[in-house]
Amino acid sequence: MSETEATELPRGIALAWGVAANPQRGPKREMSVERIVDTAVELADADGIGAVSMAAVAAKLGFTPMSLYRYVSAKEDLLLLMQEQAMGIPPESHRELDGWRDRLRALFEEQVLLYLRHPWMLSLPITGSPITPNSSAWLDAALGAVEETPMNAEERLAVALAVTGQARWCGIVQAGYTEQARGTGLSAAEIGEREAALYDRVIEGEEFPSLRRAIDAGVFASTADPFRFGVERILDGVASYVDGLARGEDRALPQDWIALDAVELAGDRRLKEAQRTVREAEKALRAARKVERQVAKDAAERLARAKKPS
Repeated sequence: MSETEATELPRGIALAWGVAANPQRGPKREMSVERIVDTAVELADADGIGAVSMAAVAAKLGFTPMSLYRYVSAKEDLLLLMQEQAMGIPPESHRELDGWRDRLRALFEEQVLLYLRHPWMLSLPITGSPITPNSSAWLDAALGAVEETPMNAEERLAVALAVTGQARWCGIVQAGYTEQARGTGLSAAEIGEREAALYDRVIEGEEFPSLRRAIDAGVFASTADPFRFGVERILDGVASYVDGLARGEDRALPQDWIALDAVELAGDRRLKEAQRTVREAEKALRAARKVERQVAKDAAERLARAKKPS
């Protein structure tokens, strides 16, 4: 990568690729971007992303915050570099597996483990495609896993994003359970049982019939991993699609992204007020129907009592 190309990169990305200019002044021997990032990751791993600030990192290193800014000029850049360092590169072992499905499954599991090791990563916003080296390596690995299938480039990317998204969602939920376990001392099974009990108290069959049946079936107390099931069904769908392509079936043309229309994007105040009115009306209708169901239930009970022989 040439110096000219480097000047066109945002500084955080340029730092990640190692093409940003070094500071001209500052405690060079004692300080480095790598040391700053390592320290920030240590803070986040120990106490969460809220513990990370330029001042906190500087204090841990024994320098002033201004000395850090000579190396990392903005906190946003620091967060990007922290994520880059924590992600590392995908393990080479996935390449030794037979078939695209096993390779994608292995990458899914490794990504979940990353989120469990560094749950603060889940708090970082997603602002676009990965452009840093390690993030690019993970995407490259997923694309490479399905490269020999008859899917085209857009389809391979869609599959890679589906598996990555499932891993992130799994990480969010599992990291949440882990945090609860630390705070309460409960096991994962006990946390599930507590959630099931809370659901049982507030979910009524008349208002949430399908959810009520799921609660009665014990889904929230189950120790089964729904995300592994989900990713396997994603892979089933991909396998079916790949087989169809091999048989000469038509491709599924990409659909447009889900998006707000131009009026909503413009932030029209009257439209927002109208939407709020609709939401309030829907909420009132839902409450009225709940009252209706309760009244009907009470009336049915009174009728049943009246029919009983005295």
